[in-house]
Amino acid sequence: MTTPQHGPYPPQGPQHGPYSPPNHPGHPGHPDPQYYGYVPYRVPGPDDFDHRTSTAPLVATVLLLTVFGPAALFLGGLSVMATDSCGSDCPTALTTWLYLIYGTIVFGGVLSLAALVTAWSLPRKVRYWNLRRWAAFATVAPSVLVIALVCTIPSP
Repeated sequence: MTTPQHGPYPPQGPQHGPYSPPNHPGHPGHPDPQYYGYVPYRVPGPDDFDHRTSTAPLVATVLLLTVFGPAALFLGGLSVMATDSCGSDCPTALTTWLYLIYGTIVFGGVLSLAALVTAWSLPRKVRYWNLRRWAAFATVAPSVLVIALVCTIPSP
């Protein structure tokens, strides 16, 4: 089955579309090198408005408030039960691990709040996209660290 040809091939007439290469009689069908890879829209610069600005802070906020934050507080609160079997003479590795967990909950909570406020309050420019993404990552990092520390508590 052959496809029907509509006109001469390669096309000799005017190209369709506002961004099509001009017709060159000497080189039919070969576009001018200045049109190779031409983008019909303007590439955003660093000071242009970014329409994706709320994606990273929104994902970080939802993860922190619904998944990682409550899980870190719940598991961190239950981690003190690891000392029930040993009473007052627990090994120093266990007590050091618990101090590390509670210190991460306290200081990590302050860090999470500061990073979340930073991620939401950065200007809505393309230039701050990477910083906004890292601030959103720093928002959930302490909660994930607390969950990892609780899951690796040394046995008494």
